Amino acid sequence: MKARVQRGPFAAGDQVQLTDPKGRMHQIVLSEGGTFHTHRGALSHDDLIGQPEGSVVTASSGTAYVALRPLLADYTLAMKRGATIVYPKDAAQILAYADVFPGARVLEAGAGSGALSCWLLRAIGPDGELVSFEARPDFAEIARENVRKYFGEVPPWWRLVPGELSARVALNPSLGTGAAYSRLLSVTGDAGDAEEAGEIVPPGDDRAFDRVILDMLAPWDNVAHAARALIPGGLICCYVATTTQLSRVVEELRSHGGFFEPAAWETLYRGWHVDGLAVRPDHRMIAHTGFLVTARRLADGVTAPARRRRPAKGAHPEPEGPAGPVQAS
Repeated sequence: MKARVQRGPFAAGDQVQLTDPKGRMHQIVLSEGGTFHTHRGALSHDDLIGQPEGSVVTASSGTAYVALRPLLADYTLAMKRGATIVYPKDAAQILAYADVFPGARVLEAGAGSGALSCWLLRAIGPDGELVSFEARPDFAEIARENVRKYFGEVPPWWRLVPGELSARVALNPSLGTGAAYSRLLSVTGDAGDAEEAGEIVPPGDDRAFDRVILDMLAPWDNVAHAARALIPGGLICCYVATTTQLSRVVEELRSHGGFFEPAAWETLYRGWHVDGLAVRPDHRMIAHTGFLVTARRLADGVTAPARRRRPAKGAHPEPEGPAGPVQAS
């Protein structure tokens, strides 16, 4: 498959999204002599090849379709899924509030179906590096194929690792596929002992990751790995589904001691129906999909000042005294 094209007339190998008058969308890959079939008739790919983007083509039944290249948001919603995808509304929040910039070195776990990987790869560009871990080999293969299909090839600035997140593996330059890995420092001595001792990442901004994105069942188990991989000032972003996960990962980030005060939120997306004077919210909306948590990495040996907050009554377990819980005065 050729590399993805973003502009110009349609050509064989391009991905095209066809939208009918009812708003139903179909994504196809153009091929010379190919035919797209639905219950509303057939449409020849040759009628699209050579046409400008935004053309209208008609199927044999007379149904008209608007032809456009799919946006990444369209592509991720329609992609083959193994694990649940990160929805575009959350991917946009991650890119914005995790401050994913061109040339960034990003560590991702897990890759899932590859939806967020596509967003990250496009945001960091060929000057950046993305290392994605995925514990399930079947999901890893789905993620690889989805990324390859979107970009037209597997981007050389991406390394997909089938396995559990490991700071040792992520930081090993001998496993790298791009030039940026020459800037990562290899582990010396016994890798397991070094990892447990937290000695993998010596000081230096060119020796670790700018961002760590955790989208997994128990991200709190990997906070220590993230801390070892992040540069001072780097950012961890966790994507979790439930309030119990949210509470546990925030408390783990606080207790670790290597991160500044975490922030947590969710994003709700509600479309609006606009037709003349009939202006109202849509009856359906994409409500809760997940919570996002971000925190900044502190410099080694630094302890952040205690955050002053007024806890709600009962928010924290009360210490046990000889006669039961000690009541706050």
